Amino acid sequence: MSNGAGTIGARRPALAGAALVIAAGLIAGGCSSSSSSPGSLAGPVWVCQPGQAADPCARNLAATTVTAGGTLKPATWPHSAVASKFACFYVHPTDSLAKTANTGLAPTGLDIYVAGEQAAPLSQVCDVWAPSYRSQTWSTVAKFLAGDTAVLRPTFTVAYDSVLPAWRWFLAHTGGKPIILIGDSQGSAILIHLISAQLDHEPSVLRRLLVAILVGGNLQVPAGKTVGATFTKVPECTAATQTGCAIAFSSYPSQPPGDSQFGRPGQGVSLQSGQTAKAGQQVACVNPAALAGGTGDLDPYLLTATQTTRFPIDSGRLTEPVSTPWVTYPGLYSATCQHGGGATWLQVTSLAGTSHIRPVVNDDKEGPLGGTGPAWGYHGYEYWLTLGNLFHDVAGEEAAWESRH
Repeated sequence: MSNGAGTIGARRPALAGAALVIAAGLIAGGCSSSSSSPGSLAGPVWVCQPGQAADPCARNLAATTVTAGGTLKPATWPHSAVASKFACFYVHPTDSLAKTANTGLAPTGLDIYVAGEQAAPLSQVCDVWAPSYRSQTWSTVAKFLAGDTAVLRPTFTVAYDSVLPAWRWFLAHTGGKPIILIGDSQGSAILIHLISAQLDHEPSVLRRLLVAILVGGNLQVPAGKTVGATFTKVPECTAATQTGCAIAFSSYPSQPPGDSQFGRPGQGVSLQSGQTAKAGQQVACVNPAALAGGTGDLDPYLLTATQTTRFPIDSGRLTEPVSTPWVTYPGLYSATCQHGGGATWLQVTSLAGTSHIRPVVNDDKEGPLGGTGPAWGYHGYEYWLTLGNLFHDVAGEEAAWESRH
């Protein structure tokens, strides 16, 4: 569907960090919202690709750890020693406020900012390829949420069809490298449809799939099973050394309400990728902090600019003098997959309560930049709340791949 807010800093429903992207990207970062094309319009258009000049996915990743007591120390991203042997195909979430139904193909300043925020860290585990595509705009998403279901399919088809040429080019120009698919929100919906329509029927490509990371996309599986509804060949990941599987989840602080956009099959974001079935199905939940199941601590990495007093939040703000672009808060949250009341979700729980040293998220409070509400849960935060865990997972899967090939 779309993304709520970019991180803890600012929250607005259904935008891939739109409030954050506009505030942090355009104001703090000085990024322009006018069209800017890192890639060539003659073929697939890339926001990021290996070797590209001024690649937004090659940004500074220096990070600081803020402990529960406010102590600061340098942080190291989880990373893989064999990252260059793997290729990531990243599809960005909704980030456009344009009044058109779909965006153009040339990357905008917002696309470039989001790539730096979401895709740049992926360089710790792979070579990063991020195509520009004709994504559905917030205007389209808002119409759908208001009840105009007729607008959904044609605009999604435009978005999906604009990704396919880049996907085919990526397959042909990555030298047979193992593939990691990463999407958030609308990006996940695109990849869910891509896997269902393409990879499930292409054994040679499936053999290259290391893992598909599908955040906030509502991937559906048969109740109590790991594969068989939307995907026929790509199961949920259930072990740290498993490959060819999917890590998919949507996060909430408690059981999603009946009108939730995520966590319930056949409604909300499920409809974006054509998943209409409800009976006998559930939304996939793989805990990135504990692939085999159970509870694990989250390892969040966030842009420092989104945590400061310039971007006030409901539950507190970072007051420590962090000078690096990124900040991480170990031991602030735990997560576990839960099922109840017809919903399946990643339960995110604060381990430290409200903190004025380390900000915590909240799903139901209105702030100066808007709110999301219980129907959206932690959709606007979950990518960054789990980023360190996802990298740890991918690094383990890459090591397992290397040992088998």
